Amino acid sequence: MSIGDARTRILDAAEELFAGSGYEATPTAMIARFARVPKGLIFHYFPRKIDVLVALVDERTLVEEGREVDAVPGDPAGTLARLARGLPLRASPAMRRILFREADTHGSVKERLGRLNGELISRARFALELALPGTRGDAARLEVAAATFAAVLLYQENLCQLTGHQIDPDAVAELIAHALG
Repeated sequence: MSIGDARTRILDAAEELFAGSGYEATPTAMIARFARVPKGLIFHYFPRKIDVLVALVDERTLVEEGREVDAVPGDPAGTLARLARGLPLRASPAMRRILFREADTHGSVKERLGRLNGELISRARFALELALPGTRGDAARLEVAAATFAAVLLYQENLCQLTGHQIDPDAVAELIAHALG
């Protein structure tokens, strides 16, 4: 087992366990057991348990660089739907659950969630501005539309877990486009 593999297995185990039981309810011994590594190795990579959570959030939740948007003027629904499908959002359903579960008690997690939300809103607003070139003067409506769309993209896993219903981003894109039309 290489050093990188052990660290990755520790993070994989922590992601699964924190998503299922929460950070506070997951002892490092359980992470070590799931990762199949000695408990001391966890502390080699992560001096404190909170460092495992911080590494997960920093490394596994981000919106990758690049502002290319496949926007078609006059087609805000199609533009948002393509944005949702092509958005390089790196946050697994488990990581999204961790973000929402731990944001109330860990400032770094709350900050990351805020940055993710802000970036998604920014990209959705930019896409809508390209798709609806005449609406730049209506910044408040575009901001609300972009925030609504970003919320669906970020929160859909939590809503699905709570309700059992998956939200279709294409349907949300249609609804938002209709409201802007």
